[in-house]
Amino acid sequence: MRGPGPTPRSSRARVRGATIAAFVALAPLLPAAAVAVGTLKVDASLPYVCTLPSGQQPATVRITAAFPERAVPGEEIRPTNVTTTVELPAPAVADLTALKASTVRAETLLTVGAGQNGQRTEASWRGTAQPLGVPAEGPLTLTTSGDVPTLTTDAAGDLTLTAGGLAVDLAPSTADGAPTTPASLSVTCVPGQDAGDRTLLATVPVGSGTPSPEPSGPPSSSAAPESPSPGPHVPRPPLPTGLDAPPRSGTTRGTGEVPTVPGSGARKDRGLTAADEPGAPAARPAAPPCVTEKPTPTSLSAYITGYSNVRKLNGANVIPVSCVLIEQGQPEFVVLPDGSMHLFQTSTGNLSHGGRRQTPPFKATFLTFGFAPTTATLVLEQAGPMTVTSDVLLVFPDNLAETYIRVPLVLRVLDVQVNGTRLDVGPSCRTEKPLSSPEPTPAKYPGDHLVLLGKGQLLNGTDATGYLLTSGGPLTGEVTIPAFKDCGAGGENLDRLLTASISGPGNHIKQIQGQTCSVGVETPPPDQCTEDRQPLVVPKPAR
Repeated sequence: MRGPGPTPRSSRARVRGATIAAFVALAPLLPAAAVAVGTLKVDASLPYVCTLPSGQQPATVRITAAFPERAVPGEEIRPTNVTTTVELPAPAVADLTALKASTVRAETLLTVGAGQNGQRTEASWRGTAQPLGVPAEGPLTLTTSGDVPTLTTDAAGDLTLTAGGLAVDLAPSTADGAPTTPASLSVTCVPGQDAGDRTLLATVPVGSGTPSPEPSGPPSSSAAPESPSPGPHVPRPPLPTGLDAPPRSGTTRGTGEVPTVPGSGARKDRGLTAADEPGAPAARPAAPPCVTEKPTPTSLSAYITGYSNVRKLNGANVIPVSCVLIEQGQPEFVVLPDGSMHLFQTSTGNLSHGGRRQTPPFKATFLTFGFAPTTATLVLEQAGPMTVTSDVLLVFPDNLAETYIRVPLVLRVLDVQVNGTRLDVGPSCRTEKPLSSPEPTPAKYPGDHLVLLGKGQLLNGTDATGYLLTSGGPLTGEVTIPAFKDCGAGGENLDRLLTASISGPGNHIKQIQGQTCSVGVETPPPDQCTEDRQPLVVPKPAR
């Protein structure tokens, strides 16, 4: 099997079409004076609907930012002077005053969609605000600013940025500075129905400024892949079953047929079935919702779980069953200069829980400094695009697959108890940057992110073994946990305590992914999906 090093691709065999390579580079905001001539200034005031403890209420969200007027392929597009202002209605103030709140500190997370040439990804714009006095009545206006993702694309064409869902976390305090009970309120907001096209924040021309034509679709099943033909001494092995291009909407394959990726055959060893015993199938284990709101013919969904070691604490914690929503990319057949034949595919994905790109909250129990029993409630938050790159080496009769999953994740701490005593970590306690793994191709995938590797084998005419995107299996990796920031309340700083207890390198992760559900086909396979189009298989963690 090929090692994890970079594999050069033959330019003649590439399938043309732009792919957005958006990654998060936590960039400091520039002062207003730094916005020079040649910038595109955005000031959008949009109607939103927010879900408060008292119910759904209309709200106004104002987003300001500055972008370059244009860019060239490969150039960073860095938003600057970004602020998010939320005007919450009077019922929000009533919810706070009912808690006897005197001040409130806010944190926002705005989901921004980036699209180009029919492809799309998402980025998270975070913002924080200084404590603000709670008015006796009337609306409450909160303005935040903070970490902003940098975007880059390798193709020409208009890059659009669109405002999406907004999460607002409120940390109210009483007049004496103590947290209220409860210590935080979470508000989820979505653009109102009358927002319409106004959610489009900016259009940045990339290249000549003229939108590129839509990428052409994959060749029909009767057409040979566009690639240099192998030499007479290099036999072309037959393609493994199920290595067709994903269906396109508007075609017969876009209705009722399962989208496939390299090695999408059935698996004999996935070890993650809804029923472990023979006979009548057992009930599907409990799992959080995993719903694809607007599926395409290439949409997939799956559950993941696993174990993560914390080296400093000499213990392992369970990664909770979490939902992942995936959009398959088009597979491309490539013959490399050495004559080896490959199928490459790049897909994208997002964690999904309660409308946010994160795992469900989970508890981790360990001994701090070797003697103090400690329980922490944690969440892994996705801070940028998730990419899934598959490389299937076609070697008759075996087909060997390597899949890398890359995603920037921030570890957030919601609650800590040491020896039964609660420590107030505040509403914003998290790692100061995303978790990081050794990256085999750092020039292509810069920045801090988690890297997981899955290896599989597909023997022609038999079931698959190991990991394959559609059928799941084990993935492994190693991660460094960064230092923590913004931990503590009431003047107490817990950053150093958590950093000394948890942060550091050499933490092993073993993740198990279940069989995917082909959400977007007309009739989802009953052995993959529930009747309401959620993943049927709920995996179990394995060490």
